[in-house]
Amino acid sequence: MTARGDAEEAVVRQARTVPGNRWDLLDGLVPDPLPTVSVVVAHYRQQAELDRTLAALARQDHPAELLEVVVVDDGSPEAPRVPDGVRLVVQADEGFRLSAARNLGARSSTGEVVCFLDADTTPEPGWVTAMSRLPALAPEAVVVGTRRHADFSGVAVDAPVEQEGPRHELPSPRWLDDAYRASRDLLDADDRSYRHVIGAVLACSRSFLEGVGGFDEDFTTYGGEDWEWAWRAWRGGALLAHEPGAVAWHDGPDWAGRDSVDRQRQKNGETLVLSRLVPVAGSRPRGIVGGAPDVVVHLEAAPSAGTAWLCVDTVLAALPASVVVVPDEHLGVFSTDQRVVAASDPRAAAAGRSARVAVTLPAPVRVRDAGPLVEAVASVGVGTLGTVEVADGTGGGGGEALVLRIRSSRAEARARLHGTEEHFETRRGPAAWCERVEGEPSLAAYLGGWG
Repeated sequence: MTARGDAEEAVVRQARTVPGNRWDLLDGLVPDPLPTVSVVVAHYRQQAELDRTLAALARQDHPAELLEVVVVDDGSPEAPRVPDGVRLVVQADEGFRLSAARNLGARSSTGEVVCFLDADTTPEPGWVTAMSRLPALAPEAVVVGTRRHADFSGVAVDAPVEQEGPRHELPSPRWLDDAYRASRDLLDADDRSYRHVIGAVLACSRSFLEGVGGFDEDFTTYGGEDWEWAWRAWRGGALLAHEPGAVAWHDGPDWAGRDSVDRQRQKNGETLVLSRLVPVAGSRPRGIVGGAPDVVVHLEAAPSAGTAWLCVDTVLAALPASVVVVPDEHLGVFSTDQRVVAASDPRAAAAGRSARVAVTLPAPVRVRDAGPLVEAVASVGVGTLGTVEVADGTGGGGGEALVLRIRSSRAEARARLHGTEEHFETRRGPAAWCERVEGEPSLAAYLGGWG
């Protein structure tokens, strides 16, 4: 093989074996050939801002023949003007429908990588190249660019934004800059890093977008749709990365700096919606039962209602935000708890599709110490740990038998995407904090605390 062939093979091989969130292993690599890129620009009644953004997109250093621009108008009273070569699609004015606009733009485009911009967010010349590099190397990469803020009042729309932005710069949200710094540009992303993904400067591969699904069109007020999508993407196996060199300039202050007489109420509305959709600790309610489950527990079989009840009670005491799926024949003893569903109930399958972690119990167990279980559930899917298995020595032929398996949806999604388990580690061993339920237990002794 030639040196060029060796390099290309190395790129393909490395892109297919990125463990956890280690996108840094792709540093220095450039996709060859370069990808086709679609930039979807969402617009509503911002002609001057759109003119500035389209002028900047015409100056991108990504090859013009590999770049298409699609403007999606969210029902402006008058459709915007766009130059030749820019595709314009329009949706009816039915209120604030940014999610629907982005989805329409993605469906109307053809690029291998899809980049999202808002009409008032103008990219520097290297933005497309920087944003598309990782998704072209690793299809599960989700990249958020750097959004800066400037006051472009009186600045010509065709003036170089890379010069005018710094001259007219406004403060950027410090909390976000601090988050990128603390996480090493999301290299150390965790289950709450969805909060650091900004939809106005976002890119991913078309294949990943289609696999995860588009933005949730139930969001019909400002904010939240990008965070919900980023959470879904993370759960679906995404590599989250912040690209500091992909700078785009928002015309005007950050949301926190804009005039609003009801800012906190608006923010609370966004938080309430997300609390039902993002069930991870720090986002879900502390006491109220939320919407989507964080963990789904599958009790595959139980010899009696008593063994099933003891198992489920100890599991829910440790993981109260879970949905527990039990054999149909034992559902009756859990009729007072809506978190417990029968295996045949459609809610069981729905919980499996939305949960961050799946816990599988081949037979009933008693959780004697909740701490290690909670820690394992919190750890899988973050870093390179994907699965924790607990086994004992009661297997046939002197081997080990599985007591329980804790598996992250990220590990499961990445395995499906690439057909390999190389991207996340499995840790297996005995555990003193749980044990099989042998024989028929005394529930009175368990509840009373003497057995």
